Amino acid sequence: MAKVFRPSSCESNILSKIESSKEHARRKAIKAINDHIEPLSNSVAMKLIEEELVETTNKDGLQEQIGKCLDSLSHLDDFEVDYQVAPVRNIVQDPHIVSLYLTSFVIDRLINYKDVVDIFGSDEDIYICINKQVVKYLP
Repeated sequence: MAKVFRPSSCESNILSKIESSKEHARRKAIKAINDHIEPLSNSVAMKLIEEELVETTNKDGLQEQIGKCLDSLSHLDDFEVDYQVAPVRNIVQDPHIVSLYLTSFVIDRLINYKDVVDIFGSDEDIYICINKQVVKYLP
């Protein structure tokens, strides 16, 4: 007969604190987006082009689309965010929610934008490029 695992109250407390701190960090990052939309969208667009992950005919149009994506993220509820990032949530071990959302946007929707010629690289490459820029501006 299999043994039933029942965590002690101490273990439950620790696990609860870890989960609540992750949720707090997630909410804090999403709230901080409004203060950094312009520089963050510019930085992400430039890096995607410089690292040749996105080929575009209009850098400003790409920046504008990323800015709109960030603005929409700041207004979504948790379910909508989780739904959008579901296909890429296991891309890295401990993902930043904003980087994950932008990665999902680039992979799924940006390819259909009129000024984007093509998107190159793996999902992980795109995430790493975006995350390097996001961590400069957001907690």
